[in-house]
Formats: sequence, structure tokens, C-alpha cells
Amino acid sequence: MPEDLDDPALPKARGRIGLPLHVRWSGPSIVYDLDDRADRARVYEQVLREGTEDDVRYYVDAAQLRELWHELVLPPMVRQAWVGWFRRHRNVA
Repeated sequence: MPEDLDDPALPKARGRIGLPLHVRWSGPSIVYDLDDRADRARVYEQVLREGTEDDVRYYVDAAQLRELWHELVLPPMVRQAWVGWFRRHRNVA
């Protein structure tokens, strides 16, 4: 989890995107629409599980992650690590 995820100077993915092969490594390439809640949730799940810190910085918006949190299917270790991030950065339990 990048500690600087909230940095407003970081460029963020928007609109229609494809994920890099190291994130979406199985199945055919898919175009996701980050303006669509369901697509955004799928992107966040994949990036949080498979992405690098740079991928997380680029594809994940912290406010939108919090909004989608209870809908995401994540491994327990990933979820636990992000709970710690939210406690440190957003005072959210």
C-alpha cells in the first residue's frame, strides 16, 4: 500500500482503460470503464491483489476505494493491510 496514495499530484487513470498484463494475466484483454461502478470494482480488486505500488497509485482513488470497500472481493491479507492504511490516513476503522 503506497503511503502517498492520497497525493493530489499523482496522475490517476480515468475513463476507459485496459490493465497491464502483470495485473490481468489470465484471460483475454478487457476494456474497463472507470466511470462504471461495477467495472471500477473489478479493476480495484485486480490491482489490489496483483498490482505494484505504482499500479495502485495510478488506478486506485482512495475515496472511491472506501466507497466500494464492502463490495470488493479481496483476500483476507490484502483487506487487513488496507484496513491499516485507512486507520492511518483516514481515521476509519
